[in-house]
Amino acid sequence: MILFIAERIKDLREKAGLTQTQLARRLQVSRSAVNSWEMSLSTPSSIYLAELSKIFGVTTDYLLSLDDGVKVDITDLDDQEQEIVIRLVDHFKTSKA
Repeated sequence: MILFIAERIKDLREKAGLTQTQLARRLQVSRSAVNSWEMSLSTPSSIYLAELSKIFGVTTDYLLSLDDGVKVDITDLDDQEQEIVIRLVDHFKTSKA
């Protein structure tokens, strides 16, 4: 499991266009701590897992490789907009079958 966390953190950091130093500053940890996480030498504590999930917009379950599903937060949309998004997702799911 530790390898999966390392891969996810590095992948998400790179996709976000952040250096290890930039991520470390946002988390208020050393760059070597981030490097250690990405090299599978250590794992972030639960506090940092929660912070990483906020920074990258993923769940802690995703970081821990417990859930590979994609989540989209549509709570800021009104009821009609939410219904449109749900119908669109349903359309794509059924068209692949």
